[in-house]
Amino acid sequence: MSNVLSLDWPAPEAVGAAITVRTGGVSEGPFEANNMALHVDDNESTVHKNRQVLQAKLGLEQQPLWLDQCHGTDIVLVEESLGVPRADASQTRQANRACVVMTADCLPVLFCNHQGTQVAAVHAGWRGLCNGILRKTVAQFDRPESVIAYLGPAIGPKVYEVGAELLPAFVKNSQDAVQVAAIQAAFVPLQSGKFLANLYALARAELASCGVNAVYGGEFCTFSEPERFYSYRRAPKTGRTASLIWLKNGDGNSL
Repeated sequence: MSNVLSLDWPAPEAVGAAITVRTGGVSEGPFEANNMALHVDDNESTVHKNRQVLQAKLGLEQQPLWLDQCHGTDIVLVEESLGVPRADASQTRQANRACVVMTADCLPVLFCNHQGTQVAAVHAGWRGLCNGILRKTVAQFDRPESVIAYLGPAIGPKVYEVGAELLPAFVKNSQDAVQVAAIQAAFVPLQSGKFLANLYALARAELASCGVNAVYGGEFCTFSEPERFYSYRRAPKTGRTASLIWLKNGDGNSL
């Protein structure tokens, strides 16, 4: 049985959300056990089995819209998409159409509004964060102040070492002086000239500058929790976690 995290956030009753962990599936070797990705050289039939079990566990009528993620900023509408679109975020206002992103250190962000009428899922590594994928997603909603965001499992600030070029890149693409200060605080210099970067803090700073202050999650570290999460930086040949969000139908159920 596919295992998922229990998410602590005030999503409306009409919104369903889940994030998988690496236990409970049938993948083997470095992908053990609940890998959701087809692009990592895992056995395809095994991945499809993991996805089918997840679909059944969550009570979804059909498979989520899986994406061909490319560290960009494109957002697709689930109900208008065919196949596996090349994008790093999806959104929908239609019930029983799940948005999903896959990660193994990058930051998954789930969005909904207080009304429970719209949801989105975003794959946000440092490139996506820096280039504005979160602000682009918030812009899909009618009012930023109605948006609730959940920061899923990502590599933590104590171990995420990055090059010095990332700090000025984030500052250059910031929206205001308050965000600049938050960005600077999110980069801790090391003696090597590199930095430790806090993806969660960078996401919160971006969302705050967009007018989104209802932000939850952000307490995990994929690199430091091998029993629960995949981590590409810890082991490049590895699986992927899935973060999903969807609108239930009128009776509060997915089916």
